Amino acid sequence: MDSVTKKHLIIAFFLSFFAVGIPYWRIPYNTVNLPEALPVFGLIVVGSAAMMLRLQTTATFWQIIKVITASVPAAVFARVVWDGFKDPSSHNLWPFEIAVVLPVGFACAFTGALAGSLIAAMTGAPEQCRKR
Repeated sequence: MDSVTKKHLIIAFFLSFFAVGIPYWRIPYNTVNLPEALPVFGLIVVGSAAMMLRLQTTATFWQIIKVITASVPAAVFARVVWDGFKDPSSHNLWPFEIAVVLPVGFACAFTGALAGSLIAAMTGAPEQCRKR
């Protein structure tokens, strides 16, 4: 994997992280109910980022899925850490929060990467996209 691909993966990770995180972080803690509290727009960004990475980079299908999937639980974990500083007993079941949102992130990233692969195959995208 070249340095340009790494940069694209990092940018897509943080784009997805903030698209999910900012609306999620604004919800008051006592009203959060995962996974329903995750913003739909943010999850669409997660899938779109995976699709665009699949179409535009030399990263493999599974590299894209791993990186983009991680952005959703990372956004939830960032809230766990922040709330933990304010009230250490607020997220005493945080591993379950991560376990609940991990499949959601995977589903969005997998769907986006699969769509990107199908589009690349149908449109005759560059050879590097179709090989992986």
